[in-house]
Amino acid sequence: MSKRILMVVTNHTTITDDHKTGLWLEEFAVPYLVFKEKGYDVTVTSIKGGEVALDPNSIEDKPEWKEAEEELKSTTILTEGHASGYDAVFLPGGHGTMFDFPDNEILQYVLQQFAEDDRVIGSVCHGPAGIVNVTYRDGTPLVKGKKVTAFTDSEEMEMQLDQHMPFLLESKIREKGADFQQDKNWSDFSVRDGNLVTGQNPQSSRSTAMKVIEALEA
Repeated sequence: MSKRILMVVTNHTTITDDHKTGLWLEEFAVPYLVFKEKGYDVTVTSIKGGEVALDPNSIEDKPEWKEAEEELKSTTILTEGHASGYDAVFLPGGHGTMFDFPDNEILQYVLQQFAEDDRVIGSVCHGPAGIVNVTYRDGTPLVKGKKVTAFTDSEEMEMQLDQHMPFLLESKIREKGADFQQDKNWSDFSVRDGNLVTGQNPQSSRSTAMKVIEALEA
């Protein structure tokens, strides 16, 4: 039986009136293709369903990404039913996730089920915005005491978007009791702690996906 992967992406499109955002293409396309190459069955969902907007700054004309991009033209809406039947869940980033991931009740429910079952949870860059508020049923934060990385506060400041974010991702993850790990800004860095896999930035998309595979095949 091939492994089944659930990918959940953002539908949020604006940071400010003059700053559009969305899903960061590389963080979706690269892992999607890595999973497909491995022969995994991939289901692409989004918070609201339908066509997924890309962050304009992430759009690249890469023929090898076309198959992945096609998947974004009509995504399934995430439901509680997605909490079962999958071996792993993967959350790509893009600044949009900072707005529609952290407090989405369906996503929080789905991720809690994965956590309780000790199934693989992967996320990259701003994707970990989806896990900051996830707890086990007893209220313990998912990230507490675990090695976790994500888009760093210094990377956010370098982009000059820190003042427009609802919170700073690194700071929030530290607040929840994680052992936050990081490398130099914009370097490929990912970390696996058991079945929790996280990547720092877009450059870490492939290595994060490879660590998800490592966890699944362990």
